[in-house]
Amino acid sequence: MGSNGTGARPSIKTERNAVYTKGGVVSSLSPMAASTGVRVLAEGGNAFDAAIAMAAVEAVTIPMSCGIGGEPFVIMYEAKTGKVYGLNGSGQAPMAANRDYYVSRGYKTMPLYGPHSAAIPGEIDAYYVIQRNFGTMPVAKLLQYAIDYAENGFVLSENLGNTFTRSVDALSEFSDTARIYTRYGAPLGPGDVLVNKDLADTLKTVAAQGPDVFYRGAIAKEMVRALRAAGSLYTEEEFARFEAVLYESPISTTYRGHTVYETNPPSQGLMLLEILNILEGFDLAGMGFYTSESVHVMVEAKKLAYADRNAYMGDPEFVNSPTSELISKEYGEMRRREISMDKTVGNVEAGPLGVLVAGGDDTAYFCVVDGEGNAVSMIHSLSNGFGSRFVAGSTGVVLNNRIGRGFSLVEGHPNVIEPGKKTMHTLNAFMVMKDDKPYIVAGTPGGDRQIAWNAQMITNIIDYGMDAQEALEAPNWNSWPGTDPANIDDPVVVELEPGMPDDEVAKLEAKGHTIRHIDVRTGSTKLILIDPDTGVRMGAADPRTDGQAAGI
Repeated sequence: MGSNGTGARPSIKTERNAVYTKGGVVSSLSPMAASTGVRVLAEGGNAFDAAIAMAAVEAVTIPMSCGIGGEPFVIMYEAKTGKVYGLNGSGQAPMAANRDYYVSRGYKTMPLYGPHSAAIPGEIDAYYVIQRNFGTMPVAKLLQYAIDYAENGFVLSENLGNTFTRSVDALSEFSDTARIYTRYGAPLGPGDVLVNKDLADTLKTVAAQGPDVFYRGAIAKEMVRALRAAGSLYTEEEFARFEAVLYESPISTTYRGHTVYETNPPSQGLMLLEILNILEGFDLAGMGFYTSESVHVMVEAKKLAYADRNAYMGDPEFVNSPTSELISKEYGEMRRREISMDKTVGNVEAGPLGVLVAGGDDTAYFCVVDGEGNAVSMIHSLSNGFGSRFVAGSTGVVLNNRIGRGFSLVEGHPNVIEPGKKTMHTLNAFMVMKDDKPYIVAGTPGGDRQIAWNAQMITNIIDYGMDAQEALEAPNWNSWPGTDPANIDDPVVVELEPGMPDDEVAKLEAKGHTIRHIDVRTGSTKLILIDPDTGVRMGAADPRTDGQAAGI
């Protein structure tokens, strides 16, 4: 499926094979969601139908990562019109929440867990927005798969079970959470069956009555009751006003002749576009895969983009965010000139604005392409593992902790908490087009690691000529810090998975990078690669986790 570079194609040993098909294909962290997706496609549903069903099943079967108490961001391609759409399902802060409220109570940073950390969940409304605009099957039918898993239970895999075992203290903090996710305070583990009848009842009610019951009816009332009883500032009126936002023509840039679409702010997907603009001026293929030179320029590009995000970006309804300037080719060229091939700069400053142009993780990701060519790239999350750790009363819904994790309490910061404001999000989903058709549909959970891993997936394919499975299993790097207010001022550290020769590691250290070696490979990327000449779809899932690709 081709490389635009001139360097030698790296040899990547993979642990599993990709799935090839001319029909529909899906890739998910949850094998149960993957099987649900192909079942919906086989029954005549399109990619949008499959995405709704898969998202709901992931919400039940990966409860530490996502849920109907979480928030989604989506990139979608509609084959019949050739249009690309984005969807933002992030929630606002309470109208009574502001910096002074928390600072006056002694907080240096936002409460990370509990009722104060939750944003209004956008997942349910997102399902209905997608269905109304693109779907062919009723949401009630598509929710039934998730209802069955919640009501009858599913078996925890080794990975999931170990996560529950490690998280027993966190899951015991709130009584409604402990009642569902522990056994009277004892941990669940691999092979145990998890049943959540409260969540099944909530999903049944939504299926029967639609999204209004979740935001303006009995379910909303119970969520707000439980939140306020635990100290939250939310009211029923704020839930009633919530709407997921569908928009045309998501932000984009080009990379070596391909168009890359990303989710709009408050998603921080713009950083991927800025990084690609910076990298486009380097011969990555000529530098070689996973060498000191190629990793150095990618790490430096990432630092520049993160500095810009941290300095300038906030909810565009509140902050005049310079998105169009930051993702412009001119700005990328200016930032590229700040990279020295000989040494790292460590922590960097944000770039100057207005110089060149007028300005304008615990997570789950899946992708699906159907036989007609429709494509969905969707990420949804509770933010931290098990989100706020707070189950909203009798609903069985674990709420996210995006407000606690995302907002700043630094006065004047573009991402400081304000009434009704949305926090900037690590969540982002992307899609790469070739000749105006989907070519790469991919993404990953991982908080601030998402941007680095997504950039590597794209360069692995376009610069190094890897196939879908190779692009996921190739060794990768990450660097810290990112955007988390708790560690944003820490010294820069580069994490390397096994695979870089010792002499190249030494060269990277000689440039001034502090290296941390990761013995266990990390990540959970999912990817669909479409051959533009034959239409063959190649579905891949990362063997680092339970991920699975499947086709029809």
